[in-house]
Amino acid sequence: MSATEREGAVRYRAEDGIAHLTFDRPAARNAMTWRMYEELADGLARIEADPTIRVAVLRGAGGKAFVAGTDIEQFVGFTGEDGVAYEARIDAYVAGLERVRVPTIAVIEGLAVGGGLAIANACDLRVATPGARFGVPIARTLGNCLSPANLRRLTATLGLSTVKRMLLLADMPTAESLEPLGYLAAIERPETLDARVTQLCQRLLGHAPVTMRVTREMLTALALDPDADGRAGIRTCYGSQDFAEGVRAFLDKRPAAWSGA
Repeated sequence: MSATEREGAVRYRAEDGIAHLTFDRPAARNAMTWRMYEELADGLARIEADPTIRVAVLRGAGGKAFVAGTDIEQFVGFTGEDGVAYEARIDAYVAGLERVRVPTIAVIEGLAVGGGLAIANACDLRVATPGARFGVPIARTLGNCLSPANLRRLTATLGLSTVKRMLLLADMPTAESLEPLGYLAAIERPETLDARVTQLCQRLLGHAPVTMRVTREMLTALALDPDADGRAGIRTCYGSQDFAEGVRAFLDKRPAAWSGA
């Protein structure tokens, strides 16, 4: 087995304004190694540096899992302080995904577990196949815990009761049971999954980039502070070329030509 096969990889591909980040370690259900976390961060940095990218799609290779957590072998010999450092490290990767300037879509086939759930949860939209399962069954398996930041993120999207069932009862709810919560943008059969993801990407590509970026930044800030000052974002949005173009396009009764500026 090569080092790449053993440690996995996060593949980056950009095409037609869409960045594709693929967690590629299917033999281990795409469980994340340190190398993969670093490559995720590198991929997000590439998105930030490329103004042509307007949407990012995150997906697991192999069709059996999105990401099945962090590779457990990396926890051998851990101490309490190692745990603190690990959770801080994961927080940084997840926060980086939350802050990326473009809308993000997680495509979940099979399992989104532990760190995989944290990654999918940090995305703006989630599309899953029937029967896909979500959870953090650490009370039954590893006996570790999540950081307050990741508990906050999960509670904000799933609600306190669902998160408690996931963590205390080690429940692994299905896509179908989470759909009524509004957690998923769609549940799609494997044969129509790619078409639905493409459809969502095209909708996002047709919307105002500055509006979406400022809105996402404000929502992230409000999750931390209900009284967050949004004036900088408002100033950016109303002062943008896109806003001026949107007004002109509306009055001219034509589609707006968004530039992202």
